[in-house]
Amino acid sequence: MKSNLYIISSVAGGGKSTIISHLLNEYPEFYFSISCTTRSPRPGDEEGKTYYFLTEKEFKEQIGKGMFYEWALVHGNYYGTPKEPIKKALDENRVVLLDLDVQGAKIVKKIRPESVSIFIEPPSREIWIERLIRRGTDSQTSIETRIQNGMSELDEASSFDYVIVNDVLEKAIGDVKSILLK
Repeated sequence: MKSNLYIISSVAGGGKSTIISHLLNEYPEFYFSISCTTRSPRPGDEEGKTYYFLTEKEFKEQIGKGMFYEWALVHGNYYGTPKEPIKKALDENRVVLLDLDVQGAKIVKKIRPESVSIFIEPPSREIWIERLIRRGTDSQTSIETRIQNGMSELDEASSFDYVIVNDVLEKAIGDVKSILLK
């Protein structure tokens, strides 16, 4: 049975958001699950488009109500995937893309084993760190935390159904597209 639920994961700065953005531009019929977070918005973030920004109190209330497929404390902030919009999109037989960290990917894969997990891997750890620093969206402390966490996330890549190396963006997009359109 073909799955319509795709988990796309990577380290912070690995390129998953860029790849997903390209896919959504080409396939607007795909459904992209917008996560909730307690982190502060970055430049370019839009409420309801990149994330739903919640206070920690609001987030914990939604946890208590069972509103998330998965949630985790990542890099010092809460992130969660709302259940209802995904259920609706799957009921409509749409392709659903989840942009999740490694923790969230494992949780969703356990709940929905038919989902397809894709890990976007940077060409090397050195290039990944350079990209993370160059994107200029995080404080030095946040970058250090993301690097520390990312090192163990890179070690988890082999647990995913597919690993795509993001050395040339167009090729990585094509590789992910070939998985989604099988």
